[in-house]
Amino acid sequence: MIKCVILDDELLAISYLKLLCDELNVEVVKAFNNPKVFLLEIDNIDCDLCILDIEMPGTNGLQVAELIKNKKIIFTTAYKEYAAEAFDLDVVDYVRKPIKKERLQQALEKVEKLISEEQKNSFFEWNTNLGKTVIFTNEIVYIKTSEIDSRDKDIKLKNNSELILKNLSFKHLSELLPAKHFVQINKKEMINVQHIKIFSSSEIIMDSISSDGNPLKLNVSEVYRNSLVDKF
Repeated sequence: MIKCVILDDELLAISYLKLLCDELNVEVVKAFNNPKVFLLEIDNIDCDLCILDIEMPGTNGLQVAELIKNKKIIFTTAYKEYAAEAFDLDVVDYVRKPIKKERLQQALEKVEKLISEEQKNSFFEWNTNLGKTVIFTNEIVYIKTSEIDSRDKDIKLKNNSELILKNLSFKHLSELLPAKHFVQINKKEMINVQHIKIFSSSEIIMDSISSDGNPLKLNVSEVYRNSLVDKF
């Protein structure tokens, strides 16, 4: 079941959306009629989806969407002129008011498909220096070719622990990892873009610490630079 949060300044619109979501087997975790309160709380709410009204006093839905991390977004609005700007934010869908049940269901099916695709790549199992190991992809910060055996890959995890993936190419790794978050930056290194702290045309600083205790700095090869830029 999809878990969603609703933001709309009109209480009647919230009630109607709740009714539709209930009929479409979507759990409404919480609803807000104030964008500022929504932004204060959203990072601590367990949900997959935010359904946002666009036209609201003060902070509008487009401004709110720019501040939301790791949530799917569906916009609702009575104004068609926002469509192009809404899709520039890479949202799932844009539903015109008055909202029809069939149209909302179509948007929710897109959300379900995206969630399903992401879950397929949420973990993989591979032989490591610890034996056969299940590795959760969102825990990986950085991957590099092993200096001991170039067929192996060293991976650094968020808790600063390390594993050695045995006999695994970057090509095969790309098939195991979610393409949205992982990209190769040179012949010997791949990163999770969610952990980039600073990015220039030739260098990346990660939110991880290297063996010398300093922030992890990596070089970006010209051959792979466009692929990295595309992730943003």
